[in-house]
Amino acid sequence: MDGQPAPEGVDPNVPNVARMYDYYLGGKNNFAADRAAADQILQLFPDTRQSARENRAFLGRAVRHLVAQGVDQIVDLGSGLPTQGNTHESAPGATVVYVDYDPVVCAHGRALLADGANVTMLHGDVREPDKLLVELGDLIDFTRPVAFLMLAVLHFLPDAEAHPLVGALREASVPGSHLVISHAIDAKPDTTPEALEVYKRATAALNLRTREQIGRFFDGYELVEPGLVFPTDWRPEHPPLVGDSAGSVGYAGVGVLR
Repeated sequence: MDGQPAPEGVDPNVPNVARMYDYYLGGKNNFAADRAAADQILQLFPDTRQSARENRAFLGRAVRHLVAQGVDQIVDLGSGLPTQGNTHESAPGATVVYVDYDPVVCAHGRALLADGANVTMLHGDVREPDKLLVELGDLIDFTRPVAFLMLAVLHFLPDAEAHPLVGALREASVPGSHLVISHAIDAKPDTTPEALEVYKRATAALNLRTREQIGRFFDGYELVEPGLVFPTDWRPEHPPLVGDSAGSVGYAGVGVLR
């Protein structure tokens, strides 16, 4: 994005988490400030880039599993920009809605999805689930099963906002709907304060949780294949990158509403 003017109202000097994630994946939809912040995180967590790649690989596997179950409506609430290995490419023919609260992410997403059929980029705030569900009602048929993907969004919500979000999605969904989560956990408390400081300068604060704390978000769901696992434990598709440590700090799961 260097050399291109920032959209009106967007400060390219403020790092954005979605654009940082795009940088980890080798994308080009990021500013210098995003790369600088991401490089700081990589110094603290050298395996972050590998973790991002494994998360994106998990996304593809989870979406293919959903399609095999006959789910053809997918709401992606936090997988960053729809670039490499994105949701709608893994579910051709499905109705896919990407949601982000950052207007510049939405602008980039709409440009990337310009030619996509049945694919929408929605400017919405997951911290206001009732309002978001109304907006999604114009795009999704909630009388049929729908899958909600949260492969990043829970990192940036405190429990007081995350639990109501999951509860609202469950309440709005019919049986056969799915919840998909992949989430980093706090396995390096000695470096956590430094990482939190980096994210504090970005567009969202970081909330790290234990495996058990994340598991509670699946209350009311039956865990199904691919289960609740560390991404590296479920057929990782990419070898470690040079300089990356082995394994990811995080786990992933798919749940179906009973």
